[in-house]
Amino acid sequence: MSTIGYDSWAVDLAEVGAVYPFQGSEGLMVVLGVVFWIAWHRIQFVREGQHLEKAKRMGDTEKIHSLLEKY
Repeated sequence: MSTIGYDSWAVDLAEVGAVYPFQGSEGLMVVLGVVFWIAWHRIQFVREGQHLEKAKRMGDTEKIHSLLEKY
């Protein structure tokens, strides 16, 4: 399968030009990648915060405080 119309790579690559699809959209892909990366970290931060808050409220607080005072 050829994305650029060549069946053989036995040509001068200087005359071929770009040999990958979506040429010229590298900047857009970098921006999309950075936005996805930041959004992913934000989502993880919020979810982990919710999980920690839920874990903090678990258990009997009186018993926990009495056990902590022993130390």
